[in-house]
Amino acid sequence: MDRTDRKILAELQQDGRLSVTDLAERVGLSLSPCHRRLKALEESGAIVGYHARLAPAALGLNFAALVFVTLREVTRQPVADFEAALAQIPQIVEAQRLFGDPDYLLHVVARDLPAFQKLYDEQLTSIPNVKRLSSTLVMKEVIQDRLLPM
Repeated sequence: MDRTDRKILAELQQDGRLSVTDLAERVGLSLSPCHRRLKALEESGAIVGYHARLAPAALGLNFAALVFVTLREVTRQPVADFEAALAQIPQIVEAQRLFGDPDYLLHVVARDLPAFQKLYDEQLTSIPNVKRLSSTLVMKEVIQDRLLPM
């Protein structure tokens, strides 16, 4: 990956809706070489997708919590079953497996506290292999969706 590839990635992080024509102009390439580089970056996995960033509050999701999960067993199949169960809960917008204790950090959004409590009581506590759940409420987002350093 060279300096031009990094410029392409930086521009796309700022505006993923750029046309290839506008992108080529911004990074100082003609259309064909820019298009080839863009395809190569996608094929290499450096670009994993394009999406719109949504405002949770505008969608009625005014509540956010971090949930720490400790598993009973951390062998292959129980971990796979746990992760498959997480994928079925749309309110979990991010999940990270951690080294040490706890085993996972979940970022959860909900309409409000009662909705989160219902999700916690009815879904999170019933996920297979969960030993302990601990949650904390998000007071405010300080840094969110920060662009990767180029």
